[in-house]
Amino acid sequence: MVDSSLSIIVPAYNEQARLGASLCRILDYITDYIPSAELIVVDDGSLDSTMEVAEKVCAEFPRIQTKVLGYDKNRGKGYAVRKGLLKASGDIALFTDADLSTPISELPKLVEPIENRAYHVTFGSRALDRTLIETHQPWQREQGGRVINLMIRKMTGLPFSDTQCGFKAFDMKKFRPLLDVMTINRFGFDVEFLFVAKYRGLRLKEIPVRWNNVEGSKVSAVRDTRRMFNELRQIRRNTKRGVYDKKPEPQRLTK
Repeated sequence: MVDSSLSIIVPAYNEQARLGASLCRILDYITDYIPSAELIVVDDGSLDSTMEVAEKVCAEFPRIQTKVLGYDKNRGKGYAVRKGLLKASGDIALFTDADLSTPISELPKLVEPIENRAYHVTFGSRALDRTLIETHQPWQREQGGRVINLMIRKMTGLPFSDTQCGFKAFDMKKFRPLLDVMTINRFGFDVEFLFVAKYRGLRLKEIPVRWNNVEGSKVSAVRDTRRMFNELRQIRRNTKRGVYDKKPEPQRLTK
């Protein structure tokens, strides 16, 4: 099981309805298997009671180290994940979507390869073994995902089958310095994370994980496909301009 210090990060936006149950599952898992781990919840400018729900649940587990962060303006999931990573104290950090579409029990699949120093970044995949998908997305969304993945491959050269699964882990000694050169706050941040890590010579591993479609997704096929295209273009521009070659400096995200 996990021996290294670990931070688990949960970005959340308007998640008051389901966040409480998800945090309880994560905290129960930490209590049973990795009591030294910390949980960091980042409220991405929610308009509902997301932060209050997070604070209430975390207070029910006083033996677990928890942090609830937030800011007034919605800035995007990528911004929230970066803020959580910058606050992480663990040698390894993992972020997971607030809906736990990938069960938290899949955590060792990602953390142990980093712990064993085989890889620096590991990330869950729905595409490598579709038998692990217990509840599928609607057909239209699955096809849209394939189109987006093809676009990502063509525009970035990344060879991966699924960059968008919200379940990723990082060797923070190697990955933290790269946060300073990241520029994308919204839908395309996963791609930028993986692209920059690969570009800077880190070892990456795509790992099949269990996954369930959970109703209530904030993804819009039309809006987010357009946004992804623009953000992929931004990654290409950044590469040409040497943005990702800059020597990292300590980053502080403002509110």
